[in-house]
Amino acid sequence: MADRLTQLQDTVNQQAEHFCNSIGILQQCSVPSKFAGFERTGSQTPQQQVNQQQQQQQQQQQQQQQQQQQQQQQQQQPQEDYPQLFSTLISRCAKDIDTLIESLPSEESSIELQVQSLQRLEAENKESAEKLEEIVRKGELLLEKIQAALSDIAQSQLDMQYSS
Repeated sequence: MADRLTQLQDTVNQQAEHFCNSIGILQQCSVPSKFAGFERTGSQTPQQQVNQQQQQQQQQQQQQQQQQQQQQQQQQQPQEDYPQLFSTLISRCAKDIDTLIESLPSEESSIELQVQSLQRLEAENKESAEKLEEIVRKGELLLEKIQAALSDIAQSQLDMQYSS
């Protein structure tokens, strides 16, 4: 299992991947459009302006045809609910990132707090070790009693066989 920082980095990378994929879907499914006020004008002769206007009209007609073709293709293809899918993925990933960040040690945990925590853990460890030693000692005593009882039983059986 990876440490928390590695998990956080992996989750951030996954979030970036979700963003890139959602933008890719937007680019794939969107229809191109023009922005008003961004036409290129400059020092052009009237003939160049006429030619440019004709080219723009042809481009607009081609764009309209392409848009119609894209719309027909999109209608033919089964549409998935991409906005819902990516919003779910992105929000879930954001929650995971928040959870991982909250699980990181804070700056407030000073050396004193860490030492206290280690001392508490050492005390708990020592107490558990003492309990374990006591249980092992009791188990060894019980084992000795059982072995003695088995030895007595075996000796009694041998004595009964020889006396008969």
